[in-house]
Amino acid sequence: MAYVDAEIASQPDCWREAARLAEGVRGDLPRPGERVAVVGCGTSWFMAMAYAARREQAGQGETDAFQASEFPAGRRYDRLIAITRSGTTTEVLELLAALRGRTPTTVIVGDPASPAVHLATATVALPFADERSVVQTRFATTALALLRAQLGDPVSALAADAEVAVRSPLPIDPATIEQATFLGRGWTIGLAQEAALKCREAATFWAEAYPAMDYRHGPISVAAPGRLVWAFGELPDGLPEDVAATGAAFVHSRTHGWRTVLGSWSAGRTPVDPMADLILAQRFAVALATSRGLDPDAPRHLTRSVVLA
Repeated sequence: MAYVDAEIASQPDCWREAARLAEGVRGDLPRPGERVAVVGCGTSWFMAMAYAARREQAGQGETDAFQASEFPAGRRYDRLIAITRSGTTTEVLELLAALRGRTPTTVIVGDPASPAVHLATATVALPFADERSVVQTRFATTALALLRAQLGDPVSALAADAEVAVRSPLPIDPATIEQATFLGRGWTIGLAQEAALKCREAATFWAEAYPAMDYRHGPISVAAPGRLVWAFGELPDGLPEDVAATGAAFVHSRTHGWRTVLGSWSAGRTPVDPMADLILAQRFAVALATSRGLDPDAPRHLTRSVVLA
């Protein structure tokens, strides 16, 4: 079994641990009404996007997400949250150093002994979710689970959805798909971006991601038989029918369970949170890699952390 397989399967327990941890670190996380920036790189950036949109949706205050290298230095925030698994990523370290003494910063990190810890005002360590794999899975969702728990989302209960996601059969055979597009709305746009990245990282596979409302403004032109559209969260009216007309397969998780248009697969009728649906997409990416003869634990051109000279 690949390292990443075991790490994906461990996510329900990691989410429960994050929910327990959230109450004890509340003072280090954004308070209602604070103006907050959230940063990361790669996967962590997409989790920042998801949290920022979810926090604003929850009425907790203005929240912006940035790739760490693109943080607008002239803006002022009440607090900055940096998500970084390794705590060694160059762009994150440079930003934390630049903000010292100017803006309160909290780093959410896998390694509590990493350099980022010494640069941040506060640290929330998730060593139980740290990973051996290059490709991030459980650290990313656990960081988001922690932040969602702080917003009041029922993360302990959502771990039951994660249990379904790690056990269920895949909604579609990866070997039958030549391209995938992932869609989201609001906070699930970040999840869609992350699902596409997993396919690119683990399987060197052609995968894209878009806001669901924007999909029909051009990107739908690549949909065709043998291709896949996978949506997270709420759907725009008419989207499933428009995708079906292209001949592409369509996968969507909604409150009546997963379903696949142009297929007969269903995971039952258990309500499924979009973050649990991301677990299924992670498994799809790993299965893609295997079907293409690739090792998902050794992705091409990638290292566990980007440390620049």
